[in-house]
Amino acid sequence: MMSIKQIFDKGALQYDQNRQKVIPCFDDMYETVVRLIPFSSQDQFSFLDLGAGTGLVSALILNAFPSAEPTLLDISDKMLEKARERFAGKHRITFHVLDYHEDPIPGKYDLVASAMSIHHLADSGKQRLFRKIYDVLQPGGLFVHAELALGATEATEDLYQERWRDHLQQTNLNAETLAVIYERMSYDMPAPLDAQLDWIRAAGFVDVDCFFKYYNFVVYAGWKKT
Repeated sequence: MMSIKQIFDKGALQYDQNRQKVIPCFDDMYETVVRLIPFSSQDQFSFLDLGAGTGLVSALILNAFPSAEPTLLDISDKMLEKARERFAGKHRITFHVLDYHEDPIPGKYDLVASAMSIHHLADSGKQRLFRKIYDVLQPGGLFVHAELALGATEATEDLYQERWRDHLQQTNLNAETLAVIYERMSYDMPAPLDAQLDWIRAAGFVDVDCFFKYYNFVVYAGWKKT
């Protein structure tokens, strides 16, 4: 069985292109992440892209906030190689190859954003990570999370999976690529949305809410107390 790092090292080359096909609500989901960021377009602020992969979320944020200062953190050096290529020639960008589950998270940030990464942790790991995220945020800072949610019941989870697989069959992804995607998804450990919201509240976040939901794809956020 491959580790999560090995899976994403292997998939680095086509990851972004396939992600847009795998997520049926891709545009609306990622637009919600950016629109929740409480800064004006010319503000200078620091943000952490947690589980950054090839830097897709950072690229979207920088497109809207070109003066922002990103830090990209991921366990996969191959993914971050692609991120370095994406941001070649740009300044004020920091990269960290480390395991955010086991290692301390360096730095302090006005914003922490994460997309489609934390569901690889067991529930206890998710809860511990949410506390770590809270600790690295500046007072008043925002955590915004685009994520998978497990169905609240077996029936709703079955519906989520049926709709998602129906969507994949409508794409132009070939059988080999679909097999890789299904294998990667077999490592996922999503939690119900209500549980995730409870966990970030327990970590200390306030004004917590879900701002987008499409079947099992969600975006939620919370703020650190000022």
